[in-house]
Amino acid sequence: MQISIITVGKLKERYWKEAVAEYYKRLGRYCNITITEVADEKAPEKLSAAQRLEVKDKEGERLLKHVRDNDICIALVVEGESISSEQFAQRLENFALNGHSSIACVIGGSLGLSAKVLHRADLKLSFSLFTFPHQLIRVILVEQIYRAYKIINGETYHK
Repeated sequence: MQISIITVGKLKERYWKEAVAEYYKRLGRYCNITITEVADEKAPEKLSAAQRLEVKDKEGERLLKHVRDNDICIALVVEGESISSEQFAQRLENFALNGHSSIACVIGGSLGLSAKVLHRADLKLSFSLFTFPHQLIRVILVEQIYRAYKIINGETYHK
């Protein structure tokens, strides 16, 4: 399975980079995983609704350039479906069993994802109703992908 994480912005803090690198290393035995960072759009604190849409649209175009036609696209959004780790593992396994060999997980910037990205998504997934920094969501995502593969393979880790 090829899993691509496509995200707005770079990880700046060392501790986020180290956490992602650890799971990236662990995932090497289960899947091919890549992380693509696209530039975030500069957005001052006070934006009109139209300006907010413009920022999300520009970031969305950058994200969608990296989602291929044959990818299963998973958009991470607070309004998405909440599922358990076991259910997430089952979804990944079902994608593979149904002949899908590539998944693109998309993480938006501070304003979220554009309507075009949400329209392209095959699954809209929420990790929580809480709002998290997108850097932390990246860590949670790679950990959940790792946990899913441990569940799929019946290995100890998940409790």
